[in-house]
Amino acid sequence: QVHLVESGGGLVQSGGSLRLSCAASGSIPSVEAMGWYRQAPGKRRELVATITIGGMINCADSVKDRFTMSRDNAKSTVYLQMNSLKPEDTAVYYCNLETWSGTYWGQGTQVTVSS
Repeated sequence: QVHLVESGGGLVQSGGSLRLSCAASGSIPSVEAMGWYRQAPGKRRELVATITIGGMINCADSVKDRFTMSRDNAKSTVYLQMNSLKPEDTAVYYCNLETWSGTYWGQGTQVTVSS
């Protein structure tokens, strides 16, 4: 089994920062990419940022100037540094792991940005 444990969500004022972490553990098949998606109330889940096994980062236009993604291969962990947060960034953020055998999701962590 694959386990994804997310942390770092919370409540922050507009303009503030948060750092999300996602640690993967278990019997992990060959990884293709790992990253973050988010889903706001009444909206579809959308890509925030992902990083491939080769290090290529794909980032949504709405966050690319404010969010930074990084990883620690030794810890099987990815991070999302979120700066200059806006109320429209409020959502549940889900960790995503793409492997050759399937897709895995974390349980999600709530990020709330107050105006």
